[in-house]
Amino acid sequence: MSGEGDSAKNSTRVWRRIPTGIWALGFVSLMMDISSEMIHSLLPVYLVVGLGSTALTVGIIEGIAEATASITKIFSGALSDRLGRRKELAALGYGLAAFTKPVFPLAPTVGWLIGARFIDRVGKGIRGAPRDALIADISPPELRGASFGLRQSLDTVGAFTGPLLAIALMALFADNFRAVFWVAVIPAFISFGLILFAVREPEKHEGPHKVRNPLSRRELSRLGSAYWWVVAVAAVFTLARFSEAFLVLRAQASGLPLMLVPAVLVIMNIAYALSAYPVGVLSDRMDRVTLLIAGLGLLVAADLMLAFETGLTGITVGTVLWGLHMGFTQGLLATLVADATPIELRGTAFGMFSLVTGLALLAASVIAGALWSGIGPKWTFLAGAGFSLLAAVGLILIRRRKTARPSIPEA
Repeated sequence: MSGEGDSAKNSTRVWRRIPTGIWALGFVSLMMDISSEMIHSLLPVYLVVGLGSTALTVGIIEGIAEATASITKIFSGALSDRLGRRKELAALGYGLAAFTKPVFPLAPTVGWLIGARFIDRVGKGIRGAPRDALIADISPPELRGASFGLRQSLDTVGAFTGPLLAIALMALFADNFRAVFWVAVIPAFISFGLILFAVREPEKHEGPHKVRNPLSRRELSRLGSAYWWVVAVAAVFTLARFSEAFLVLRAQASGLPLMLVPAVLVIMNIAYALSAYPVGVLSDRMDRVTLLIAGLGLLVAADLMLAFETGLTGITVGTVLWGLHMGFTQGLLATLVADATPIELRGTAFGMFSLVTGLALLAASVIAGALWSGIGPKWTFLAGAGFSLLAAVGLILIRRRKTARPSIPEA
């Protein structure tokens, strides 16, 4: 019993030591995710049922949307390094996403929805790398894993609150997709207000090396082998982690009523939110790569469950495992990027990381959609399991090269 009490006290102490700026950025992400997930939890089914699209079309739309965000991140991240400022670019990205949200209920065709998703993801791309670099700038090195884990947990609370609201509003509005999309506009603008008025940037961050062209070959070479190993493994890992839209389609194909389809993302994100912060705290005390390997094991188990189980119980278990693997991996990958890069190149590092993984997600979503439409859902998830095992091999190589815990740059 005393061991459990000491663990609880340690968790409380870590919680209290996390800077207020991390909390503020977490609530900014929370509100935007509520808005986005209210829309995204319904959008795949709306495209297929409401507008007559195919699963391949869903895969292409999701892949293009996320790849657009990732490509934009490299430029916004580099610009934040060049300017030595993060907040203004993050605020621009959140504002663009907020002002795009009304397009979703107004869109009359698939083309309009593709355009809305594209612009919305441009906003995500503009804010993503500067925000992550800002978290790394604000958080103390000894609390970096906990800080990224907390931000990830708060972000994910929004990710399951959004689908819950979508379920309730679908019942209230008698399956009226557009009415739910209109309600989703409100938290997006709350998020925009929070980033403007509740987040403060620390003093201009300049390392010992002045960065003039962050994307030059000379600057990129300074990121080092530890960073590029993390990027390479993350790219293979992303091929296994295709869009969660296919979890939604898997549940719907298994007989889940239309009104309850968003519950899939609710279940996944509850598991994600409950695990991300504790794993982040744990990663500040033990080997991070070991935790990532455990996360890949969870993804393999999730893929196998979703491939072979067709009942709702099996789909639910697979969805929980999928959420747990997200909690074990997403914050840790961001922490490893922050660990491996100098302060003056953090924006560029997060942007390049997002570019590579975004292109991998585009490929993964298109492959998943093609496998789903061509030979069936089972092979979509079996392919994901195969890529997971390949990524695990890469992580084992990283650990052998003793780059699992690269030395932390001085902040």
